[in-house]
Amino acid sequence: MSYVVKWGRERLHFPLPDPSTKLSYIRRQIADYTHLPEDSFKLVHGGAVMKDDNAPLSAYSIRPNSTIALIGGEPLPTPPKSSKSSKPDKNEPRTEQSTLAQIRAERQGVQNGLAKEVDAFVANLPPTPPQQEQVKTMQPTHARLSELLLQSLLRLDAINAEGGWDEARKERKEAVKEVQKVLDRLDGAWAGIKGRR
Repeated sequence: MSYVVKWGRERLHFPLPDPSTKLSYIRRQIADYTHLPEDSFKLVHGGAVMKDDNAPLSAYSIRPNSTIALIGGEPLPTPPKSSKSSKPDKNEPRTEQSTLAQIRAERQGVQNGLAKEVDAFVANLPPTPPQQEQVKTMQPTHARLSELLLQSLLRLDAINAEGGWDEARKERKEAVKEVQKVLDRLDGAWAGIKGRR
């Protein structure tokens, strides 16, 4: 039994430890293999950043064949910046409205850009088992889209809906679900192609 770590274009397989094992064990295992400092990357599973290294793996629902995304440790592509920044001015106090604006800007960026790119990518996948060369040419696009969607999830995770802001919390949750759905569609279609080979 093993779990998969998705790191850029690579998929690394590690033996799955006991469910009571702390997340720090997996972080150390990955750091040893990749030669990355343990604090230089984030681990994402099911669209959520795994933050508590003292929590057991069972708390994160890590099971055989679970996929954990490793974010960081290498320069990642950055999405194009819009003319209007979604981040509030550092001098202004954060409000629920500025937080909502930030969440909506992130969500709209995915809807208007990445979601459409994923739709086009999925629509252009061959209906018959692809040749190895076809898979090789499609892989960089899949990796780029997947990485950008994971970055979007991380940015949403970093938005703090503090002060009992129920509307902001609800909207962030909906945005995370929406982005995760796009990522699942991309990875599901890609897994289908690889499975037909």
